[in-house]
Amino acid sequence: MVRVLPAVAARKLTKAPFVELADGRLQGVVSSGSDISRVYVASVTAGTHGLSCSTNNNRPCGGLNQGWACKHLDALIEEAVLQYGQDRVARFLRVEVPEGGRITHCLNGTRDPVPAAAVFSRFLRHLSYLELPGGTSPIPELHWFPAGVGR
Repeated sequence: MVRVLPAVAARKLTKAPFVELADGRLQGVVSSGSDISRVYVASVTAGTHGLSCSTNNNRPCGGLNQGWACKHLDALIEEAVLQYGQDRVARFLRVEVPEGGRITHCLNGTRDPVPAAAVFSRFLRHLSYLELPGGTSPIPELHWFPAGVGR
């Protein structure tokens, strides 16, 4: 049986509906602050701290500059800390965070564009589960998720 860890704190799913530690990156989907129909796929590469942020159709984020994270990356990191805890995210990204510090302030990365398609595709796949009718039958794709886990 796989152990599922509950979120460290409640998350704002409208701000960053999809956050994952996968493929050697902290990555996810972040809502645009100005356009409800636009989302950004943002990521931070573990170790090198390569920063990437673009719309789901690979238009680069204008707020991401050399060495400075944009507001979408800030939101992604904040939500990852809420979901996984600061220690786990810092370990995954291989960054030293001083007591009372924030991960974003400790990154020393540069722009390193990553194609958004794979992350956005996984996000859409997760959304498709919301459309399934309620039931008790197992869903083969979710065999790893134990039923009845209390929070």
